[in-house]
Amino acid sequence: MKMPAENLRWDTLEALKNSPKGRIKYSPDWLEKGEDILAGCKEVTSLSPLSGHILKNLSRVSSFVSPTRDTSPGTTENDPIYTSVSISPYHTLTTPVSPSTSLTLVATENGGKVSEDILENSDSSGDLSPVLSCTPPPAISLLSPRATQMAGCIRICEENHRAKAKSELSLRQELQQRLVVSVASRESEQLKRFEELMELKQRQEYQSMRDMIEKETQEMLGRQEKLKEEHRHRTKILNLRLREAEQQRLREAELERQRQVEGRERLRTLNAIQEEVLQLNQLLEPAPPTQPGPTLDHTSYITRGNQLCSQVSEVIRTTAEGQFPSVEDMTVAERALQEMRSLLRALQEQVTQAQERKKKEQEEEDERKKQAELKVQQEKQKKSPAPSAKDQVQKQGLQAVAEDSTFKWYTELQDLACQYTHSFEDLNNAKDTQTKKLRMELQKAATIPVSQISSISGSQLKEIFDKIDKLLSGRQVVSGGKSVSTSHHPHGLEFVSYKLAEKFVKQGEEEVASHHEAAFPIAVVASGVWELHPTVGNLILAHLHKKCPYAVPHYPVMKQGTSIEEYQRILGYRVNDSGVEGQDSFLKRMSGMIRLYAAIIQLRWPHSNKQGPGHHGLNHGWRWLAQMLNMEPIADVTATLLFDFLEVSGNALLKQYQGQFWKLLMLIKEEYISRIEAVTSTGQLGSLTRLKQFLQSALRNKQIDPPKGQLTSAFWRS
Repeated sequence: MKMPAENLRWDTLEALKNSPKGRIKYSPDWLEKGEDILAGCKEVTSLSPLSGHILKNLSRVSSFVSPTRDTSPGTTENDPIYTSVSISPYHTLTTPVSPSTSLTLVATENGGKVSEDILENSDSSGDLSPVLSCTPPPAISLLSPRATQMAGCIRICEENHRAKAKSELSLRQELQQRLVVSVASRESEQLKRFEELMELKQRQEYQSMRDMIEKETQEMLGRQEKLKEEHRHRTKILNLRLREAEQQRLREAELERQRQVEGRERLRTLNAIQEEVLQLNQLLEPAPPTQPGPTLDHTSYITRGNQLCSQVSEVIRTTAEGQFPSVEDMTVAERALQEMRSLLRALQEQVTQAQERKKKEQEEEDERKKQAELKVQQEKQKKSPAPSAKDQVQKQGLQAVAEDSTFKWYTELQDLACQYTHSFEDLNNAKDTQTKKLRMELQKAATIPVSQISSISGSQLKEIFDKIDKLLSGRQVVSGGKSVSTSHHPHGLEFVSYKLAEKFVKQGEEEVASHHEAAFPIAVVASGVWELHPTVGNLILAHLHKKCPYAVPHYPVMKQGTSIEEYQRILGYRVNDSGVEGQDSFLKRMSGMIRLYAAIIQLRWPHSNKQGPGHHGLNHGWRWLAQMLNMEPIADVTATLLFDFLEVSGNALLKQYQGQFWKLLMLIKEEYISRIEAVTSTGQLGSLTRLKQFLQSALRNKQIDPPKGQLTSAFWRS
């Protein structure tokens, strides 16, 4: 087939490929395998005698055939020509060619026809040798330049188609992959949407369940609140009813109590009426005649009086069965009493009239006898001296002053205090700055710890006690950031002991007087110091007796030449430029000091190593109490001090002396109270009333409660 133009080759090849006749299998490997291209389709085409001339023209094909001629000597034209023919892009075949060699041209697959382009340029007029009939050399499949070009075009077309197929396949695969990815993505998205839908449904179900639960909870809470409200309402109504019932019961109880009180009052009144009626009836009895003469007839009065007594007794008999007298009974009894009084007045009038008649007769004689007796008494008084006040008191069994032994003890303590005062007089009256500074430091070291005593904790009390003990033992103590010791001055110990005792008593005078519970922590420290340093205890007593002589007990007597102000100071009153302190302030201070003393005698320092009773114990309290009862009471002072002393130390004295202490309380109640009442005025009944109530409560309950503020074992562990 002859192609009209070069640019139509590819179209022709494409048309041949798509035509029914062009479905020829082609493989470039056929030549290598020795297979004919058109084997099985057509017979092998034999070359014409002009094939030699054609072979000469093969050298013109530059791209496909490269002829090589051997020009070496000895080589002629008739020798076989070896031509290297490129028959495939991968193989080069070298074959000897001679003019007489028959060539077989492999036809291309162009509709089963052999291309005639090979013979276009061949010279038909050339001499061609006939085809040899003898056995030729093996046939060589040789392609023409056009066929080779066509084969290359076919190969290129196939490569293009293969590349196109590969690209289409890769495109298809890419599209398929994209489709798979898109499908997978779509499925994934659908799965996500499905999961989101399921999650949404779960959330909706959970939300609906939660809403339902909340709704049920709210409804339940509402029902509970409603029930609570109903319960509160019912409780309120019940409380109102209970309150009304309680008020009704209280009203009835009050009415019953009032009725009982009124009944008991009427019963007491009735008993008093009966007692008075009986007494008046006894007055109706005639007195035995002391002198001869006419007597009055009392028979009618006595008879009527007995009748009135019977009426009152009848009323009393009705009340003996547990019933209170009624108003009518009281009216009957009061009428009987009034009539009895009228009878007595009538009888007394008759007796008075009779006595008046006798009086006139004996008047002169009585006057003479009286004058004679008066003269006799005057003569006796002139002859015998009048008894002294001391003798009168001794006849009554009480004393006006302290006993001799007690007064001697009191005097010795005061002398001891004076001795200490004189011993550190040089320290007290020092002029140099260094000694003054030392005195102030010693005084602060002695007084500040006592001011810090409180009932906060037992450990704090122990620290204060140890500090005081170190100071009295001559060791160094820190006070106000400075180290101080009694050994820094020859009389430092006397000064500190005196000031320390004075401060203890002053705490009782001020702190205990204002706060009664403060007596116990102060007293327990003072008792511990007293036990280790007895001189300090004696100085405490000396200061106490000086400020409160009733703690001895001692009632100082006003000596001749003593001014009233000085005597009041001796009695314990504070006297200054503004005058004497009031009685209330005086009693308050005396009460604080006697309470401190009552606490000291019953307490011991718990950390002491000494065994046995304390140095100044309950026996001194018993002595003080007994001597107070042996002395004449003083208005307002005796009752106050007895009450304070018994309230603080009564429980301890009861445990110590038991029955003897009860006898002492009975003595105070039955005998000594009346003596206090005799010297007590109307405005001084407060302390006496408190003492009476204390005694009545103690004797009625058969016990005395421990005092308030008493230190317990738990306090010492704090």
